[in-house]
Amino acid sequence: MDSGYFFQFLHSLLRYAVLLSVALAGLLALRGWLMQRPILTYERALAIVAMVLCHVQLLFGLILYMMRVKSYTPNYPSYTFWKFEHIGTMIIAIALITVGRSLAKRAKEERVKQRQVAVYYLIGLVLMLWATPWPFREIGHGRGWL
Repeated sequence: MDSGYFFQFLHSLLRYAVLLSVALAGLLALRGWLMQRPILTYERALAIVAMVLCHVQLLFGLILYMMRVKSYTPNYPSYTFWKFEHIGTMIIAIALITVGRSLAKRAKEERVKQRQVAVYYLIGLVLMLWATPWPFREIGHGRGWL
């Protein structure tokens, strides 16, 4: 098996864990913020796991990018998506998630912790969903769900 296909499979499979963990962490933090209650241990742990998964996903993505960057020429179909939009948006999304977790960790008030995770994680989630080459989008047509 070609190592490029192996990393692409891992990258595609891991996206579901990343999206699910970021969505759950963001929504639980939003609920906690709106209910004005302290952050719970499992919510804090989920936010950390989501951030770690994002970083692992970024590592796989960067490995794939380095393996295939030479094949992305201006004549390549969907050149701008793969060369700039996908990787750029994902880096921004993961940076936002990391900043949100870092700000929440430093915050003194529990409500502020909840708000930081909720806002940064959910904005990161929206960016990730937009930049994912889903099979129903033109850019992901024929790629499959894995």
